[in-house]
Amino acid sequence: MSKQPAEVQPIIYEIRGQRFVQDSVLAKLYGVSTKRFNEAFKRSRNRFPEDFAFQISREEFDALRSQIATSNKGRGGRRYLPWVFTEHGALMAANILRSDRATEMSVYVVRAFVRLRELSLTNATILKRLAEIDRTLLVHDKALQELYRKLLPLLTPEPLPEKRRIGFKLPED
Repeated sequence: MSKQPAEVQPIIYEIRGQRFVQDSVLAKLYGVSTKRFNEAFKRSRNRFPEDFAFQISREEFDALRSQIATSNKGRGGRRYLPWVFTEHGALMAANILRSDRATEMSVYVVRAFVRLRELSLTNATILKRLAEIDRTLLVHDKALQELYRKLLPLLTPEPLPEKRRIGFKLPED
């Protein structure tokens, strides 16, 4: 395939703390209709535990619809709540479809999920490094404040002693 996994990232969303691909997207990738895809899925439902595939709630679907700008109900949109598939579920779906296209696209989907995982790890590494730098700066800041406190007496000149007046002293009335 000429496509890179980075192009799939916009179709991978997160709900309930899990990344997933919607049934209609997998159907399109695997070259079948959503209806046929869901039929094959339901025939092999025992291969998909809850952490591989689950049906999203109405609220989750409405939130997802607003994210991906799908059509409104009553205008040719979905009539049923979609099923969503995690990385492992997407792979299992390729196995139940048994076509060359499904096999080819399963590799594509795996690479997309792997790329997302790599990006997440990179971000976590960057955040960890930033936290280390922040801690170092705080330590340095405290050390500089202590140094300034110790140098301040040296920087502040001592008051000059009162000068003795030279000359005659006048008697006071």
